[in-house]
Amino acid sequence: MASKKRWGKKHKDNRNWKRYNEELVMRGYFYINPRFLETWNGEINQMNAGKVGQPYLYPKSMIEFLAVLQPKFDVRALEGIMRAISKAYYNFPTISYSQINRRLNKLDVTFPVQDDNIVFDDVVGCDGTGIKVSNRGEWIRQKWKIRRGWIKVVILGNKRGKVVDVIVGTEELNENDAFQSMIQVHHESISTVSGDGWFDTIKNFNLCRKLQVTPAIKISENSSGNANGSMLRAKHVKEYQKMGYKKWREKYGYGYRWVCTEGIFSAVKRMEGECVRATKMENMLHEAKMKFWIYNKIRENCVAN
Repeated sequence: MASKKRWGKKHKDNRNWKRYNEELVMRGYFYINPRFLETWNGEINQMNAGKVGQPYLYPKSMIEFLAVLQPKFDVRALEGIMRAISKAYYNFPTISYSQINRRLNKLDVTFPVQDDNIVFDDVVGCDGTGIKVSNRGEWIRQKWKIRRGWIKVVILGNKRGKVVDVIVGTEELNENDAFQSMIQVHHESISTVSGDGWFDTIKNFNLCRKLQVTPAIKISENSSGNANGSMLRAKHVKEYQKMGYKKWREKYGYGYRWVCTEGIFSAVKRMEGECVRATKMENMLHEAKMKFWIYNKIRENCVAN
């Protein structure tokens, strides 16, 4: 019979349910609230200042509003939503679905969402996941021998459950290369980075040593304590083997990895879906990255203080 215990302790749910329920309510408020109407004129004037050619008619905040809805509605439905809002508020000119599609594909989805208030955590985690390029059933691919591939997403998240950075690519994207790229960009803001056994490489440990970042990377069970090109990794191997997994996990905070990565993947796929609507690869990658940008946006506007 499978054991019901985890690490010898019964799980205790310390969640503040009143606060959590309010966050879910605020999520619905955030989805539907047409905030862009309050700043439309000022934003358009700023966007068109010094612009050559046809001026912008629709503010960026409106496109961001539609981006949050896009995983749940196709672009034609989004045009219909804008028609309904226009009828209820001021009868402003309605954006067409083709314009919506173009603006969404050009939307800036860099991280963090709020560039004027950058706050990184000192404990981050790195991991990768897959996003399907189509929602069609597996039986179609098996019957017609169609292999469409998938999109790989590698994220750097912090222990508050916020996405710090994202790298997207085809299924051939190397997770360790993405890990090294993001750590080099953000190393001044972090002290510890966690990762599963996939990131247990000499190159990753050497990079952490060079950048003075503590690696909380799970050591492979059959690892040798010899240096083999990395003194830091050799130290962690010996420490891991001497302390055992449980004590090692507690010392380096490896348990935060679930919040930093797995929890984010789970939330994004539940809220934004596991596949993309776009058909061009460039737009597919943009849409996959936008899912995590939307997740950050929702957290910043809906998490109760």
